[in-house]
Amino acid sequence: MKPINRLTRVCFCLVLIAAAISSPFLVAQTPKRTAVKAARMLDVKNGNVIKNPVVMIENGRISEVGEGLSIPADAEVIDLGTSILLPGLIDTHTHLLSNFKPEFGGDDPNMVLTVAQQSNAKRALLGSVMGRQMLDAGFTTIRDLGNAGVNGDIALRDSIRDGWVMGPRMMVSTRAVSVTGGQFGSISSESQKMIDQEYVIVNGVEEARKAVRQAIYDGADCIKVIVNSATGLLSLEEVKAIVDESHRLNKKVAAHAIGNQATRIAAMVGVDSIEHAYMIPDDALQMMAQKRIFLVPTDFPAEFYLDVVPPPPNSSPAQIQQMKDAVKQFALASQKRLDRAVKAGVRIAAGSDSYYKVPNKTRGQLSILMFRAYAAAGMIPLEIIRAATINAADLLAGERAEFGSIEKGKYADLIAVPGDPLVDITELERVHFVMKGGVVIRK
Repeated sequence: MKPINRLTRVCFCLVLIAAAISSPFLVAQTPKRTAVKAARMLDVKNGNVIKNPVVMIENGRISEVGEGLSIPADAEVIDLGTSILLPGLIDTHTHLLSNFKPEFGGDDPNMVLTVAQQSNAKRALLGSVMGRQMLDAGFTTIRDLGNAGVNGDIALRDSIRDGWVMGPRMMVSTRAVSVTGGQFGSISSESQKMIDQEYVIVNGVEEARKAVRQAIYDGADCIKVIVNSATGLLSLEEVKAIVDESHRLNKKVAAHAIGNQATRIAAMVGVDSIEHAYMIPDDALQMMAQKRIFLVPTDFPAEFYLDVVPPPPNSSPAQIQQMKDAVKQFALASQKRLDRAVKAGVRIAAGSDSYYKVPNKTRGQLSILMFRAYAAAGMIPLEIIRAATINAADLLAGERAEFGSIEKGKYADLIAVPGDPLVDITELERVHFVMKGGVVIRK
């Protein structure tokens, strides 16, 4: 028998398709429409609360939104009763592929154990669990900033995008570009190859440029630079090369920077966001305001730090009290820094920097506690919500952001809470409805 040639196979397929189209058993399906209604909805841009809102959704995007809209008869209706609708939350500083254990004694030993004992595949699987927990808490978009092994964050982002696993929309940095040693503590020369699993070390301007190009080739949505750590400080020229090359290639730069020198360098060269900045001089804040650089204040309430770093075994009551006092002082200093930044006109984008396992808290429940710290620093609820929605969206995607507010044409990323988050920001800890891209996650 002669083999069937390519033309014959194509014709055969066309006949099958034609038969299927004419089949009486197949009925053309109209694209599904969904209407979400509630008692109230927060317009995060102008701060108004809209009564009896209806959000119409088609193909994962908002097709129409307004007060008391007419709902088509064929639409699926989701009635959230007396709840208030808000845009899905955004966390601009996550580490979904890390879950340190306090009992191991802090960042340095946890970093070594994570890299030495967990493969990239295992960390990506961990990230899928952490991502689902973030989504359940109401975070529909996140920016993951390294500590994910060699491109484990890329694998997780793509798996979520392709529908293999459920999680928030992700923007990722791949390995951070860093000063020598990265954020590892002191480790032996024989063990220093582990550093390359987490960071790309640069020495000089050319290496800095190459590191950016490699990250983008690997699939980075943004670039993270460790301006300083316990092991050293990048030069102004090196950070400038990283920023210039990133911006030339249309990628934004997140700068880990703490202290006078590092924050000044980051502000001078025009990064897009400065992460942490627990210590920052007034002149750096002024530059940030002038250049519209975001501050991502990775702050938590004092009690969080006490949960993460328990007193060493056999600590005396006096030592435990001393540790509690130190934690409270750190939390107070962070609050004062955030208050100074807001008063200087610096834009704030919410970022949790959660990477520890805390008893009785999912990653999402833990991350959302950052809003309590922002409130303790004097931020009003509306500004906190904006930091986690429109401000965060602006940082991540600028004018082309397709998320961060409930508007026609944007992704249907919605959450609902029972009370009034404009009065009590802890209402955001009681999210009971989550929709991402038109798909109901929690109801």
